[in-house]
Amino acid sequence: MDVLSDAVTAMRTGRPHSSRTVNSGSWGFRFPPGKGAGFHGLVQGTAWLIPPDGGEPVELRPGDVVLLAHGTGHGIAAHPDAPLVDAVRAADGSWPTPPARAPARADETLLVCGAYQVSRARAHPLFTELPPYVHIPARVGAHPRLRAAVDLLGAELADPQPGSDALVPALLDTLLVLMLRTWWLTERPDRTTGWSAALSDPAVTAALRAIHAEPARAWTVEELGAEGGLSRAAFARRFTTLVGRPPLAYLTWWRMTTAGRLLRADDAPLRAVAQRTGYTSEFAFAKAFKREYGMAPGRYRRGGGPAVPAEVRSS
Repeated sequence: MDVLSDAVTAMRTGRPHSSRTVNSGSWGFRFPPGKGAGFHGLVQGTAWLIPPDGGEPVELRPGDVVLLAHGTGHGIAAHPDAPLVDAVRAADGSWPTPPARAPARADETLLVCGAYQVSRARAHPLFTELPPYVHIPARVGAHPRLRAAVDLLGAELADPQPGSDALVPALLDTLLVLMLRTWWLTERPDRTTGWSAALSDPAVTAALRAIHAEPARAWTVEELGAEGGLSRAAFARRFTTLVGRPPLAYLTWWRMTTAGRLLRADDAPLRAVAQRTGYTSEFAFAKAFKREYGMAPGRYRRGGGPAVPAEVRSS
């Protein structure tokens, strides 16, 4: 199992949206704060990101990608002083834009953008440690898969073909994973702490993969350490330092995150959900679930309100 893929799957909800815009002159858009995540990819021309909280504008060059994982408000414009027009979100979560001409003229700016619906009630720490925005600059020979995915998305939006309705959402999901992987593994300035370090640590990564592959297994700290070739004590220290939770606490957290996804995804009996997440009885599962989510599994399945993480309720 892939920890990064699992983390994205746990948070992603609904259908992603995309747009392709061609702009010229002194253009600019203001995006208000929202619950989702989004990105801008500059295909042609010049643009500036106007960061949230009054940060310094960031120049974008062709091939650059900017990910805003936390739904923070921001602007994107032809230059830092350009007037900004409010972008109004549609009911389905998309950003309505006028049809873009294809191809764009040499003096125009071409942007490819995407918007994702995400659930933050059980946000994976791998996601929450991201900064307000992630700027992945284009460099010759760097990130070829990310570059290829942006180009493919732009081509599909510019000239839809049979199958584009299926291909575009798949490309958007692919882009999200590629942006996150690129940031954690190659672009993050400090890769010695947190989840970027955890994903680069063979011993911790081996344990995380084991947990995600078999969340129902009655793992011990010694067994998880053996997955990465470390002693119990050395593994526990390293895992806790990088992941932010002791190994068995993370196992419980991931079991409950998996349980919540299973409850909302299908109508499997509670007994089956309990077994798939490591609980021998419905009673034990229901007790653990209520402690973690603040409500019974049945109520959660019926959409009984957003989950409030246990650490928030106890603070």
